[in-house]
Amino acid sequence: MSATFEPLGKSFPRPTLASAAMPKRVRRVLEHLYALVSDEMARALDLMLVEYEQQLFRQADQARNPSLQSVHLETLRLVRLNRVDLVPRYLVGLETALTKVREPVVTVEDQQALPTFRDLRLVDDREIDENTALRAIATRQEARAGLPLMLLGQRFGVLAGTPAYDAERLPLGPHSLGRILAEACSVLQIGQEAKLDLYRVYDLQVMTGYAQLVETMNALLARENVLPSLSFVPIRARPTAQNVDRGEDPRAAREDAGRTPRGARPYTAWTGQTDAAAVAASGDESGDYASLQQLLSGRRELLGKLRPGAQPAARPPLPTHDLIDALRALQATPAQAAPPQRSVADLRQTLLAQARQQRGEAATLSREDSDAFELLDLFYGEIERELRGDAATTGLLGRLQVPLLRLALQDRAFFVRSQHPARQLLNAVAEAGASWIPKEESDPLLNDQLRRAVEHVVEHYDGDAAVFEAANQSLQDHLRAMARKAEVAERRHVEAARGKEKLEMAKQQAGEAIQSAVHGQSLPKFVQALLTQAWSDVLTLTLLRHGEDSDEWRRQVEATRQIVAANVVGASQQAPGGLDGDIEHALTLVGYHADEANAISRQLTVGAAAANDDVASRTELAMKLKARARLGEDSTVVKRDLPTRNEQEQSCWEHIRTLPFGTWFEFVTNQQGDAVRRRLSWFSTVTDNALFVNQRGQRIGEQSLDSLARMMAHGQARVVTAEKGRLVDRAWNAALSVLRGFVGGGQKTEEAQA
Repeated sequence: MSATFEPLGKSFPRPTLASAAMPKRVRRVLEHLYALVSDEMARALDLMLVEYEQQLFRQADQARNPSLQSVHLETLRLVRLNRVDLVPRYLVGLETALTKVREPVVTVEDQQALPTFRDLRLVDDREIDENTALRAIATRQEARAGLPLMLLGQRFGVLAGTPAYDAERLPLGPHSLGRILAEACSVLQIGQEAKLDLYRVYDLQVMTGYAQLVETMNALLARENVLPSLSFVPIRARPTAQNVDRGEDPRAAREDAGRTPRGARPYTAWTGQTDAAAVAASGDESGDYASLQQLLSGRRELLGKLRPGAQPAARPPLPTHDLIDALRALQATPAQAAPPQRSVADLRQTLLAQARQQRGEAATLSREDSDAFELLDLFYGEIERELRGDAATTGLLGRLQVPLLRLALQDRAFFVRSQHPARQLLNAVAEAGASWIPKEESDPLLNDQLRRAVEHVVEHYDGDAAVFEAANQSLQDHLRAMARKAEVAERRHVEAARGKEKLEMAKQQAGEAIQSAVHGQSLPKFVQALLTQAWSDVLTLTLLRHGEDSDEWRRQVEATRQIVAANVVGASQQAPGGLDGDIEHALTLVGYHADEANAISRQLTVGAAAANDDVASRTELAMKLKARARLGEDSTVVKRDLPTRNEQEQSCWEHIRTLPFGTWFEFVTNQQGDAVRRRLSWFSTVTDNALFVNQRGQRIGEQSLDSLARMMAHGQARVVTAEKGRLVDRAWNAALSVLRGFVGGGQKTEEAQA
């Protein structure tokens, strides 16, 4: 049950989830949701109030006159006196918003009804400022968590029995949380300016984690069976294949070496997701079963010509039903009593030996049954080439052999339908032990699910294909859940990477603002160093927090001009009063200690007089700046000038920039050619960085597009194409290539004999 709170000194009936008129299941889900959100928000609001009190104390300590100092101290007194009521009042508003989920929505006509004279009043400017500030905060959060909010709105629509909620009406959306905060802040009894400062702290302390909270709410509702399979897969624009005949152009041949084959689409699906491009790419490759039989016939003819001696005597074929009965008996053998790893060809010999013992004469398989055995033997052989030597799922593949043989003898669609349930099950088991997944990244939970699915097939399959469908459906549900978790994890890493891009863009713009202010004027070298290091960090942080259209940014740009004017060599203009305090305060916001900020502020504002300062103190300040890490700078990364890319590397670099986010790459890890798969989650054309994650959406690292292009050009990295995305598709295409190679070899042999 959810906890309830009453503001101190109040006693009045209020709506609660326990008393709300709603179905029991909806009430239970909302109570769980309220318990989650109330705990998170209560903790975040407490941190917000602590930070706000510290900010008020700093403002009072740094106030320029006693009157302003007394205002800050009075606000601090009121906050400390009344803060105990804010969180309970906020949680009351939170619960009240949830109780109104099932209430009818006010229609547009009702909203547009003319008010009576008694309802008319003048709007206070303070209300406009507060509403604008809260709406700006909500709009930013709506942009950051757009997709999770949309999914949350869909789920709330189910709880309310109405169409989906938009972010504006969502009870736990950023707009609603802002309105609840505004109502709760009335207990503090502080002025408008103080409230606006509090809202800024609320934005930084509370709403910073809002996007993750929305993800958690979605996960909770999914566990409560509220649209558990709801997901959103964006349709990404893919580069159009150029239909150009390259002929014998050597440049085109070099371009193809590092990129995907012409017209091939990159593979972007997670394990458990269906890639439409992969389905389309594999559909035409498999062909119909008659074509496969022709390829097998050509293979037999060639092997017969190459085999010395007379042809063996004809043997009676083993009836298919007898073959299936023998396979049924093998399938019933307990796993402990089954022989170790065996191939499909070994199974064939075992069955024929058993038939000889029972019949007293040698037997063979019919052509149709022999085709099924040979195809599955080739298929399994190519699958094993793609597996890790120590894969935990190798035994499961062996357990699947007999049921798959029985299925293949009765259902030829297994060989020609890439999305056949049995083929999907085989793919899931094989990919869990694929060579491109490192051993340390294997998932024990997935292996357990695979074991259950295989055991279900072995125990229950007796000619009914629905057994494969049931086992595959359960497994695919688990894989889709894994894919959703991977997407959520990936999205968090992408947001962090985008934050780095914004930081880099802000740094560039800050540098441009400083250059524009200097505009060729002569400044002391030490002042130039302070501008390009310490003051540049201030401009960067201002851009990140407020944007280039804000008053804060314009004030800092003007302060930059004033700093330059006060330090121009030979000029007598002095810095305006109060500039030193503004600079000192701005420097503390980017992490400078008070004494460092004071020293830098003096150097930037006193102009030529600073040149007479103690040389030792200036040297000490310069050493501190040199040792200090810049805003958002990774001190472990050393930027070096890159050598010029050659023609092939440049072609690969340009090709990478056209790939859709989510493209899978394979990176060669050793001289034997073993490779590991990584997903290109995001890349920036500004920073030239690319973010890679693994199969679980966990961050592997960042790499420059330049180094990735060089690796592609040298064959150390390659794009995974749609037709080779799934392991069974790779193995099947390889098996078909083997068969076609036999047919081509047979034709060449006949030509040579002629």
